[in-house]
Amino acid sequence: MPVDIVVDAMGSEKAPESEIRGAILACREFDVRVLLVGPEDQVAPALEAATRGMMWKPAIEVVHASEWISMDDKAAQAVRSKRDSSMRVGLKLVREGKAQGFFTAGNTGAAMATAKMVLGMLAGVERPAMVATLPTTTGYPTLLLDVGANVDSDPDNMVQFAVMGSMYSTSILKVASPRVGLLSIGEEDSKGNNLTRDTLPLLRAIKRINFIGNVEGRDLYNGAADVVVCDGFVGNVALKTSEGLARLVNSSLRQSLKSTVTSQVGALLSRKAFSDFKKRLDYSEYGGAPLLGVRGVCIIGHGSSNERAIMNGIRVAAEFAEAEVNSGIEDALRGV
Repeated sequence: MPVDIVVDAMGSEKAPESEIRGAILACREFDVRVLLVGPEDQVAPALEAATRGMMWKPAIEVVHASEWISMDDKAAQAVRSKRDSSMRVGLKLVREGKAQGFFTAGNTGAAMATAKMVLGMLAGVERPAMVATLPTTTGYPTLLLDVGANVDSDPDNMVQFAVMGSMYSTSILKVASPRVGLLSIGEEDSKGNNLTRDTLPLLRAIKRINFIGNVEGRDLYNGAADVVVCDGFVGNVALKTSEGLARLVNSSLRQSLKSTVTSQVGALLSRKAFSDFKKRLDYSEYGGAPLLGVRGVCIIGHGSSNERAIMNGIRVAAEFAEAEVNSGIEDALRGV
């Protein structure tokens, strides 16, 4: 049976075209129905133009919302003032059971605030956490959380992040006993700041997770842990640094391959290898960051999301909903 996923049609930098094309791809590739939420006078004509002449009609419905939140809007103010925004209308559909998940490539702060307000929090969760999926040298991804939902966190929050990340890894990535590490500046228990030192013994006491101790920044990409826990400030810096480094590597490699005739010939002969390399670093393959801890499915993508990123965001939302991750998180936290 198809999974109904809401897409904020006005989220990305190229909205609503990217969202519409991504929705069409998702309907073609996955067993989903998509509810595109936004101003009907803009979204409906664009959808009609995108599907005109198609022999097959995708299962896409337009739901009207008279407002939307831009990247330039201040999150807190926009959430309060724009009561008919595409984010709020879309998340209400999830709360009312009319859809199983929500995806937006819009204003991250507004998406988090709206999700907390409209959906509420899971039992046992004080603060939500955003999860980033990172490629590793082993070929199996590492989950990093929190990557920006909270600037400040306390040790109890970090414990909840660890449990939520472990459950997500098991449910979505099918890791039987995810190795959970605490991001610090050294593997020794004495290393780190007050937050990491206070969190360490609490994580060691949790029997429901496979905690392996402190891990360092280099371990994010070597496969040493399946889940890495940190506060949102550190996580966001790590994520943005990683994204910048990935762009540098891609740009430098492209320039080097164009520098001489020999390298150009080599690039042509190794085109598939370079394509695979680029794909491993491409954010659009990972489908956005799930917001764990809210009572519903909310996936937040990059503002620069293209149609493939939108498609994968819809896929992740559907997988999250079908795996019943939230009920597993509540069960796991009940004994903490």
